[in-house]
Amino acid sequence: MAESEAKQDTATSPQQQAGSEVVAGPDPRYSMDRLSMAFETSARRWELIVYPSLFAFILLAAYGFYLIFSLAKDVHFLALSVDSNMSIIASNVQSMSDSVGQLSANVRTMTVSIDSMAEDVRTLEPILTSMDSMDESMKSMTSSTYNMQRDMRSMNYSINDAARPMTFWNSFMPW
Repeated sequence: MAESEAKQDTATSPQQQAGSEVVAGPDPRYSMDRLSMAFETSARRWELIVYPSLFAFILLAAYGFYLIFSLAKDVHFLALSVDSNMSIIASNVQSMSDSVGQLSANVRTMTVSIDSMAEDVRTLEPILTSMDSMDESMKSMTSSTYNMQRDMRSMNYSINDAARPMTFWNSFMPW
């Protein structure tokens, strides 16, 4: 194509060949034909690029619209789900807040009770020292009781087995 354009540029118009006036440069009619052919060739090349690109753009735009529509629908369902769950969470948090309030009141009551118990224990300290002396007295009584028991056993032995002359009196005794 470039060769034929070059030949046409160097070729002269029919008027120049007939011997009439010699005009410097190519014929204006011929230039318009050449421009028209170049424009058609360029337009055909652009048609091969633009029409498929336009078709691909339309397809991508339709798919993009579908994606945005699906995303909007999914966000709508997500918002409904979050809204319903938030109301449940809000009621649970309110219930938990009430429970924490009751727990706080119970802890205050326990604190008062523990303070009262601490006062009672301080009151019991003198009693505990008295109880220690009472404990010692009980140990002493236990020891004395054991000694009395041993003495009674010894006396019983001497009455029953050791002294035969006392057998007469043994018949009157209840044991």
